[in-house]
Amino acid sequence: MTYEVAKIEDYGFKQHKALKVLWKIFKVVAIIFTILMLYISIIIIALQSFNASRSTTEFTGFTFDWYMQMFDNSLLTDSIINTFIVSGSATLISTFLGTFIAVGIFYLPKKKRQKLLLLNNIPLLNADIVTGVTLMLLFSLLLPIFPYFFGFTTLLLAHVFFTLPYIILSVLPKLKEMDPNLMDAATDLGIKPFKALLKVIIPSVKSGIFSGLVLAFTVSFEDFAVSYFTTGNGFDNMSIWIYSSIGRRSLFPGVYAFSTLLTLLGIVAVLVYTFVGKGKKKSHEKNI
Repeated sequence: MTYEVAKIEDYGFKQHKALKVLWKIFKVVAIIFTILMLYISIIIIALQSFNASRSTTEFTGFTFDWYMQMFDNSLLTDSIINTFIVSGSATLISTFLGTFIAVGIFYLPKKKRQKLLLLNNIPLLNADIVTGVTLMLLFSLLLPIFPYFFGFTTLLLAHVFFTLPYIILSVLPKLKEMDPNLMDAATDLGIKPFKALLKVIIPSVKSGIFSGLVLAFTVSFEDFAVSYFTTGNGFDNMSIWIYSSIGRRSLFPGVYAFSTLLTLLGIVAVLVYTFVGKGKKKSHEKNI
């Protein structure tokens, strides 16, 4: 007596091979489209940095001239220097203050901690243009006392204001991962509280401090809306200089070269950080 093995097709199942092929094609197209949308602006700027023509609508030849003449434009050079000074200073100040504020928030009772975190998140949720206009009106109140207040000072204060929350939110998760009794253990061993903070707590959260520092610098460096409303007296960062140059139809192509180099440096820094981190992790696992 022989029995026939039942097949799944006998129960009405169909392979739908055509649909599977279409789904695979759709996934590939979706991935390519997403990558293009994310990086198309970087690719266009990189191409323009090698364009012999000043016009963005035509490519007349391949050249490295804009890289060689990158700093020939004094206004562009000044704006780049101003950007690094403001962003660097704001990042250092925010990192210093944000780290200690995050530690203070962490050791507060739960209800007070939640209230302060809500206040900390408001600048992140607020629209940049609203933040910029609000700070501009606030700084304007000081003009009768400080007639030349607008410029580097107001720009620095504004950048510290909106980068500080990024540092706090980067450090707090690392504090939560830390042993909550670490501070008490250090003070029980005879270390003074402030020294214990510097020698024990800060080293334990250094990865959060570093990630917050990088994020704060990036946000500060590329900011336009807040900077536009809070600068003055001819003190321009790079984003404001680009905006004003586009308005006058006199954008110097050297800015494309600088932007491309800055992007490449950022990619290299990320790759180095990733590989160094993997190397340390592997060596740590071998030691274990």
